[in-house]
Amino acid sequence: MALRGFLTPGRADGLPLGLIVALGIAHAAFAGERFTITLHAVALHASPLAIGTLLGLVMIVPMLAAVRIGRWSDRLGYQPFAIGGFLLLLASGLVVAAWPAMPSLYAASVLSGTGYMSAHVAVNLAIGRASAPGRRTDAFSAMAIAFSLSGLAGPMLAGVTIDGAGHRWAYLALSVFALASIFLLRRAAVRYPVAPSGNGAQARPRVADLLAHGPLRAVFLVSGLLSMGWDLFTFLAPLQGVRAGLSATRTGLVMGAFSVGTFAIRLLLPRISRGAGEWATMGGALLVTALGYLAFPLLHDFGPLMLAAFLLGMSLGCGQPVSMALVHSHSPEDRAGEAVGVRSTITSASQTFLPMLFGALGSAVGMAAVFWAVSALLAAGGAFAMRRR
Repeated sequence: MALRGFLTPGRADGLPLGLIVALGIAHAAFAGERFTITLHAVALHASPLAIGTLLGLVMIVPMLAAVRIGRWSDRLGYQPFAIGGFLLLLASGLVVAAWPAMPSLYAASVLSGTGYMSAHVAVNLAIGRASAPGRRTDAFSAMAIAFSLSGLAGPMLAGVTIDGAGHRWAYLALSVFALASIFLLRRAAVRYPVAPSGNGAQARPRVADLLAHGPLRAVFLVSGLLSMGWDLFTFLAPLQGVRAGLSATRTGLVMGAFSVGTFAIRLLLPRISRGAGEWATMGGALLVTALGYLAFPLLHDFGPLMLAAFLLGMSLGCGQPVSMALVHSHSPEDRAGEAVGVRSTITSASQTFLPMLFGALGSAVGMAAVFWAVSALLAAGGAFAMRRR
């Protein structure tokens, strides 16, 4: 029943599933390669600083270039930047497979992050424009479900291949995913043609103009808070597991419960957003997450931590698809790609800088204080989103 909303036949009333599948397969390659790069660096005896630098390089170019990619996608169409991004993703795996050394890992980090970001912004623009306005939340919910599955499949494939054949073969296996995404996108582009906006009349568009637009600014704010909540869990939940005395396996299961929660809520999200409304859904997600973070640092047993992680996954899992639908609803028609780029810049900056900030604050004042401070921010954001109804 939950999937019925995703399977409406016909292009006009249905969803651009070809675009969603192409981006989902590319995400599997990206997630698997990021996982493989980390394990490969450990196998090469890289220092923690070097490994941290590798992970930071993945998102540094996306943070700086996402707005430009979105702007160019508006003007020239999404296909050049989507296919170009998939090609960079393909090249990143082939580079390390050909030359398995630390310099190639640095290059692969930059190539994979830049390539996936370019494709992500461009295809998100196409998904929004190819979907009927009333079904954009459905479309981005389907995309988020694809990401939940691919985020598990990519690292799992990589791990099995590394154990069985080594890191080189893992990169090659993931490169097949990147190659398949190019083929699928070219087929989907025929079925879902999305014309450029042709906004060349505005010679020097400014991001400040988008930020000055009240409803769109509100979307960016709430989206940034949800991204902060997600990054807090990804960074500090494993540390809380260690602090609670859990084994590595049990800590991994807590992280897995979060992923299961995101998947479960995304199956139900179209029905929830239609019943409650998009802003109420975002506000409720922020408020539930705030309550979860009040309790999370006080939990020390495996069962309660699993339950809390699952509920946090459900609340935070609402954020990405609903915020993407709101970006398309509130952005000017000829600047939707640029607006997607602004949102991508915010999330990339969050993934680059917040782990360092959380780590510094945790060392200075303790992890519980970090959870509670973020909880207060999320609660304020939830109240703000509820007023937007």
